[in-house]
Amino acid sequence: MKTNPVLLLFFAATLGSGFTMAQEVKKDNAAQAAPAASQADMSFEKELHDYGTIDQGANGVFEFKFTNTGKEPLIISDARGSCGCTVPQWPKEPIVPGAKSSIKVSYDTKRVGAFNKTVTITSNAKSGTKVLSIKGVVNAKVEEEAFPTRKPSQGAPLEGK
Repeated sequence: MKTNPVLLLFFAATLGSGFTMAQEVKKDNAAQAAPAASQADMSFEKELHDYGTIDQGANGVFEFKFTNTGKEPLIISDARGSCGCTVPQWPKEPIVPGAKSSIKVSYDTKRVGAFNKTVTITSNAKSGTKVLSIKGVVNAKVEEEAFPTRKPSQGAPLEGK
């Protein structure tokens, strides 16, 4: 079987232009999918807080302080604790460049034992999501006795003896 060189050239040109068009479409889609880089950013004083050893029922609140080190307002859209025992509170209003703010994290110290929890911050910061960590050990509270023991009484002296 003899192949026609003109036909072969036609198929090669058609196939080559198809690949070129596919590459062009991919470039256009990539440009549309990539959002403009944010100019907001956040810098924390510390990203890990160690409570050390604390008593059951103690104050489990800590504030992570940060600064908007970017060039546009920082907007925190969400903050989630790794479990229900870790509850974050964050500023809902935009933080202007250079301004300081904080994220308050409350840990439920009714739970006894070692803990290591995280809070994931979602914002428009160019650094992306930020993960803050807390850790420590909660000691069980020593319960007072319901019926305290009394020293045995010597008793009252007997009369007449």
